[in-house]
Amino acid sequence: MNDFACEADALAVAPLLNCLLREASLPTGRPVAGRVVHRLRATGRLLSIRTGHRPGAPEFWTGSIWQPVRHGGLIGLAAEEMRAVTGHDNAALAAEMTAGREAVEALLAARARATPPDSLWLRSEQALVMGHPYHPAPKARSGGGPPGAWLRYAPEAYARFPLVLLGVREDAVVDDGDTRALDTLGRAPGGHRLLPVHPWQLDLTRHLPAVRAAFAEGRLVHLGRTPWDARATASVRTVHVPGGPERPGPSGDLFLKFSLEVQITNDIRRIRRHELRHVRRTDPLVSAAFRAMDGPAAWLSERGHRTVRGLDETFPVLVRDGLDDHVLPGATAMLAAALTEGFDGDPLDRLTDPLPWWSAYLDCVVPPVLEAYARHGIAVECHLQNTLIAVDPGGIPVQAVFRDTEGARAIPATLREAAWQRLVYCLVVNNLTEIANVLAHRFPRAAGALWPTARREFQRCGKEHGLPEITALLAAATVPCKANLLSRWIDADGTEPRYVPVPNPLAVHS
Repeated sequence: MNDFACEADALAVAPLLNCLLREASLPTGRPVAGRVVHRLRATGRLLSIRTGHRPGAPEFWTGSIWQPVRHGGLIGLAAEEMRAVTGHDNAALAAEMTAGREAVEALLAARARATPPDSLWLRSEQALVMGHPYHPAPKARSGGGPPGAWLRYAPEAYARFPLVLLGVREDAVVDDGDTRALDTLGRAPGGHRLLPVHPWQLDLTRHLPAVRAAFAEGRLVHLGRTPWDARATASVRTVHVPGGPERPGPSGDLFLKFSLEVQITNDIRRIRRHELRHVRRTDPLVSAAFRAMDGPAAWLSERGHRTVRGLDETFPVLVRDGLDDHVLPGATAMLAAALTEGFDGDPLDRLTDPLPWWSAYLDCVVPPVLEAYARHGIAVECHLQNTLIAVDPGGIPVQAVFRDTEGARAIPATLREAAWQRLVYCLVVNNLTEIANVLAHRFPRAAGALWPTARREFQRCGKEHGLPEITALLAAATVPCKANLLSRWIDADGTEPRYVPVPNPLAVHS
């Protein structure tokens, strides 16, 4: 294998291994010489894994020797285990895992040829080459065509590109909320409104009869492309539109979120009508909750959307606040998920003592999430890809900025338990555990102090808000964790995944 292929194999192995270790196996003993043996519960297969921040170099026991296994072989072991657990096969997911590893290789090759951006924040957004560390195929682009069709739009390849501008006839436009920023992106002819479209989405849908009819009937007209480039962000379908001298005009920076007929991780990333309605109901409540907080935490509001009547789910665009008006003066935002993969300018590279940094991170992230829940009945989906952490010039966290109304919930009393379960998963398992793990890997001598510090922060917030859920959380032996491999294998709806219990790092015994 060439260098890109070897690196891609290692990067693709780690999240699939994580899924198997979390969802389907038990360790048979303590690590020895940097390796630990796990037994898959259903098939009894033994896997020897190299320990570390990310598991790697898997070997399986043939009955007489330990045999190294590459990504393709690990897919076979995972499929065998899932068949034994569920009684079902899923050839499509197995193929998606293979395609995800091929996508990583294509991304690595493209990334080596591209120039990284000057912006520290943008480098963090575009750093997620491995992707979700507990998903069987985090980098698959199912339905998006071969790499040649989508690499130009891939954040991991430092993509920047002009947006397609369409004109929507006024009798066919659907506007909801504040969409004025869209009208600053170009000029529409009389009787039309401006509609920016992700060029990949247009490539994927231009052949559809409904789209062809809209152009033929004059409901849609091509207006060309923007003279400036948008930047791909970690979610792929959301782009950053710069402000200032890069895009002359009256508006500052903003984000635009588009529909995309591509399956990425657990869902086809099409914005559905009910999701548009949910955003319009929920975003004002979340925005009001964050405005009411006595602290620097911020929420990037999705203040409106525009689409085409009859093509509501094909060409919607959500307008999200930019960073310029939310990040504290003198601070620099970066994507929290990038801290677990590393990137040029990573503030963790400058640390000598992780505890003050970790305390500052906790103080930025935990209180606003719990205050939104306790005082305003809002559950924010605060996983690492929805969390930006702003740091001061010394690299110390000073502010958390949260985003993505699609995952936020105003909690009715009947769904409070389910909302709390999802919140605990996002905050404790997905967010804090991953950050703590990377700190423990870098600073093993400080590892024992990380979770007691976090426990004290939760205790303080629980006392302040009188949350009985926190008392129960701190006493629980386990916490719920989304089982991405099992959920995908049984084709569970993306909004109703399966969960498995994992040891609670906030418990006293940890």
